[in-house]
Amino acid sequence: MDAWIVDRPGPGSPLVRAELPDPQPGPGEVRIRVRACGVCRTDLHLAEGDLPPRRPGTVPGHEIVGTVDALGPGAGRFGIGDRIGVAWLRGTCGRCRFCRTGRENLCPDAAFTGWDADGGYAERAVVPEAYAYALPAALDDVTAAPLLCAGIVGYRALVRAELPPGGRLGIYGFGASAHVVAQVAIAQGATVHVLTRSPAARELALSLGAASAGPAADGPPEPLDSAVTFAPDGGVVPLALRALDAGGTLAVAGIHLSDVPALDYERELFRERQLRSVTANTRADGEEFLRLAGALRVRPTVDPRPMSTADRALADLAAGRVTGAAVLVGE
Repeated sequence: MDAWIVDRPGPGSPLVRAELPDPQPGPGEVRIRVRACGVCRTDLHLAEGDLPPRRPGTVPGHEIVGTVDALGPGAGRFGIGDRIGVAWLRGTCGRCRFCRTGRENLCPDAAFTGWDADGGYAERAVVPEAYAYALPAALDDVTAAPLLCAGIVGYRALVRAELPPGGRLGIYGFGASAHVVAQVAIAQGATVHVLTRSPAARELALSLGAASAGPAADGPPEPLDSAVTFAPDGGVVPLALRALDAGGTLAVAGIHLSDVPALDYERELFRERQLRSVTANTRADGEEFLRLAGALRVRPTVDPRPMSTADRALADLAAGRVTGAAVLVGE
């Protein structure tokens, strides 16, 4: 099959096109023919070496939509021809204290799509059926793809930020995940302020119903009850904390972040402001978010690209030339 692999991680030319054998599903696994795969910033972190590779020549991609074309021994949750989604979380031990208490995203033996195993920048992919998702029929392939990571993990970040009903939410950075979270929060009655350096992203935010959009350094026009940072810049964290009202919560989303500057306790943490990180997601997060996305008619802004241009799509993401979410479409 035709695929893209991370050959030598680093800036510049991180992806190489390769011809690989078709993967074969093992016990409890299904194989899908890839119809669409979102381009996530985590793919970029892996390709550029910010996220240390766990295996050589990995096929990235973990926002995968496809149709089942082969079943491994014992697999029966899905049938041939079913359309399913594959996300970042690929497997957990099921035995540790985190798995046993509904926190499988913290499992020390968790495995991840496109990092521990080949992902969706390819014609076919294999996934344990227990970690795949049935997709709402109302969501087409290209629309559904970004929801499988940008949507799910962004939703977990929103939950971690403890936004009160009708509250004031700040969103720092406005890429694939952030613009989905904004739609969910606005649909639930929140006032959303977007803080990003990109004029195109600010325009998109306002078109989606944000109350304001401006540079992070300027701050929001009012104190925030909650905030989520999606930008991989640790320098944004003090700005977001400063913008919180007393008792507010900041959730830092993303798997990689540059160093956070020293915090001024009185200006940025005092008065019971909270700082939280976000790590991956649970399957329950995914199921809940996909139901909610269907009910609220969440629709990401997508930029479809042929699978044959995956290297350019990743380069455009690195250079800030993608508004919304880039999605690779199977050919």
